[in-house]
Amino acid sequence: MITPPPFISLLSIYTLFFKIGAFSFGGGLTGWVYREVVVARHWMEEEDFLSGLALSQIVPGANIANLCIFVGNRLRGTMGAAAALIGLLSAPFFIVIGLLSIYETIAAIGWIRAALDGTAAAAVGLLVLMAWRSGRKTGGRWSSIAVMAATFIAVGVMRWPLVWVVLVLAPISVALAWPRKDENAGG
Repeated sequence: MITPPPFISLLSIYTLFFKIGAFSFGGGLTGWVYREVVVARHWMEEEDFLSGLALSQIVPGANIANLCIFVGNRLRGTMGAAAALIGLLSAPFFIVIGLLSIYETIAAIGWIRAALDGTAAAAVGLLVLMAWRSGRKTGGRWSSIAVMAATFIAVGVMRWPLVWVVLVLAPISVALAWPRKDENAGG
C-alpha cells in the first residue's frame, strides 16, 4: 500500500528540481531524483517512484521532465507538478540566455568567429563521413541508395520537415528491405 506523502512545500519541490536542473549535465538525472526524493528526503516510497519512472519512460516527452511532473504531482498535485517542471527547466533557461548574451558580445571578435566557423566545418565533415560510411554499408543495394537519396533531396534540398519525410520513407525502406536475406540476420 502506498502511503500518502508528507506535506511538502511548493518551494521545496521547486528548489530541489532547480538544483537538479542547474547542476546536471547529460545523463544520470533519474538516479539523482531517486536519491533525493526516495532515499534522502523520504518523500516517496520506492515502489511509487519506480511506477512513476516506468510511466515517464513510456509517455511521450523527455523522460526526466515526465518523471519530475510525476513526482511533483504525487507530492502536491498540479501545482507540485508545475513547481517541479519549472524548477528543472528554469536554471538551464537562464544559463542559455546568458550564454547567448555572451555569444552576441564575442561573436564579432575575428578569431572567435574563425574558431566557430572551423567547428561548424568539422561538424559538417563528420556528418559527410558518417553518410559515406553508411552508404558503403548498404553494399550498393539500389533500394537503400534510393531511400538515402530521397531523404537527402527531401530534407536537404527541398527543406521538407524531417518528421514527415521519415514517416513516409521509413515504411518504404522497411518494405524494400524485408525480403532480403542478410547473412548477419541469423536466418
